[in-house]
Amino acid sequence: MESRRSVLLVAALLCASAAHAKRPHIVVILADDLGWNDVSFHGSDQIPTPNIDALAYNGVILNQHYVPALCTPSRAALMTGKYPTHTGMQHIVILEPEPWGLPLEEKLLPEYLSELGYRTHAVGKWHLGYHRREYTPTHRGFDSHFGYWNGFQDYFDHTVKATFGAAMSGYDMRRNMSVAWDAAGRYSTDLFTEEAVRLVRDHPKDSPLFLYLAHLAPHTGNRDNPFQALDEDVAHFGHIADPERRVYAAMIRRLDQGVGEVVAALRERDMLQDSIILFMSDNGAPTFGVHSNRGSNFPLRGMKESPWEGGVRGVAALWSPLLDKPGRVSGALMHVSDWLPTLLSAAGANASSLPLLDGVDQWAALSRGAPTRRLEVLHNIDDIVKYAALRRGDWKYVTGSTQDGVADHWFGEKGRDAANPPYPLDAVLHSKTGVALAGLGATLQIKGTAPEGYQPLSASTALRLRAEAEVQCPDLADKEAVACNPMEAPCLFNIRADPCERVNLAAARPQVLQSLEEALGRYRRTMLPPRNVPTDPLADPAHWNGTWTNWCSEQDDVDLGALGERDDDGRAVAPLFAATPGLGVSTFTAMSLATVAAVLAASLANPSAFTAFTAASLAPWVQRLKAQPAQPQ
Repeated sequence: MESRRSVLLVAALLCASAAHAKRPHIVVILADDLGWNDVSFHGSDQIPTPNIDALAYNGVILNQHYVPALCTPSRAALMTGKYPTHTGMQHIVILEPEPWGLPLEEKLLPEYLSELGYRTHAVGKWHLGYHRREYTPTHRGFDSHFGYWNGFQDYFDHTVKATFGAAMSGYDMRRNMSVAWDAAGRYSTDLFTEEAVRLVRDHPKDSPLFLYLAHLAPHTGNRDNPFQALDEDVAHFGHIADPERRVYAAMIRRLDQGVGEVVAALRERDMLQDSIILFMSDNGAPTFGVHSNRGSNFPLRGMKESPWEGGVRGVAALWSPLLDKPGRVSGALMHVSDWLPTLLSAAGANASSLPLLDGVDQWAALSRGAPTRRLEVLHNIDDIVKYAALRRGDWKYVTGSTQDGVADHWFGEKGRDAANPPYPLDAVLHSKTGVALAGLGATLQIKGTAPEGYQPLSASTALRLRAEAEVQCPDLADKEAVACNPMEAPCLFNIRADPCERVNLAAARPQVLQSLEEALGRYRRTMLPPRNVPTDPLADPAHWNGTWTNWCSEQDDVDLGALGERDDDGRAVAPLFAATPGLGVSTFTAMSLATVAAVLAASLANPSAFTAFTAASLAPWVQRLKAQPAQPQ
């Protein structure tokens, strides 16, 4: 029955798209941990982003585009069209040695697009699971993947050191399923940009392209060397006193240049006029704390991981010749889960035939300026951390907090004082993106196919849009602000009037508060439990030729004796179960017997401690057994 429904769904999508003669190329460029205030089209002069700005000014700036506050949940929502609470992905992120991932029963965006004839390619970060092969990109709808499976990596040697707990470290760069050893020593941002450009240049023009370019930048690297940029980029930011933020700015500069390279490649291949390009961040910047990159979400409250606007309101801009009303700032309410039905609709599919999703088709709102179809956004419900947040219309409800409330404040540099250089408007207009879009605009005008009322981007238009995109918080005297401590009582804000969340209206508007609490209760009734499981010590790259690999699949493929030295293809060459000379038993058996003897001695000496130790030691194995897929009878 399930297979029949799938066939009918594919047929509906294909039938709806039959009349769509030429499906657009779709390019999604995802920045990692980029702060709201760290693109210059939002008003800061400190870190110029001329290519990203040119894309935004020529398209639609999405000023109320919401994302989950962390990497894994955000990417899960993008790929599934569902809130993380409906896939079990709502609690923090997938840590390096944890054997879990985005549920395999979920159908992902590239799978839908493949059914419409798209060639699908992923470049860069995955972070949706890799303990088994079937969780990785090329098993989930992508024709190719070049990048890494974890949440970050060193920008040069591409190693990943476990964020917490055991001292695990290994290489994490793949071309499809093979280890890409040849990438070592090259800067990650350059590698991913070059791969994206290569894919565009090699793409056959008779089929549509879906390119998912998920950059590492400006996420930090390993915690012992987090800030990594090329000297030639660092040299541009002598006006930034903080050396960490100076390097962060250099990381963004390289990212911005990469955007220009991809747009220019599309123009060179004569593909730009048939493209949709989405640039966005997965969440707000972590100004301090774990993996802090010194990013700024000014003037918004909070930061990455928090339910405040600084964590969940993400940088986003959309460009395409298919936009009937480009050159505007949109205040339409959007959530990252909307992109699955929206992009399918733009590709000519019938989004109404999709299964039940949390995302809604926003293509009419984006392309024609129609009213948004979204009335509310569930930011998250995390009963482990004990917080929840919801927005409906202009109202936002927050209860509980993250990081014991230390992220409940306002952080980050303003970037608007005299110490910063003036806004480089000429650099925007003459960036690679600006040049490519100006050239295409002229071509479309000559052919008579430009959007109605199209005008090439001017300096005055760019400055007007920049002013409109800047979030302005009302001036409040201290006595006018109403404090909020969501760890003591729920808080309520009017986000349109108070985007910086300074006036708590919970006491003044109790009926609104109650209504949002009831809405939150409805979401609770349909949420799934978090899928997180404990660390698996067998994930340690020391067992797998110094690489992070699909260790659960590897264990299925080979004898447990193959945990020793392995060759470049991952084959065992010196298994731990090799016989110990003179003993007639394997090394592993000898070690096991010695371990059993030691454990028995400890149990006799302290039975209660032995019981507690055994329970703790077996817990990860029990979780792993529970997580094993059922075997066919």
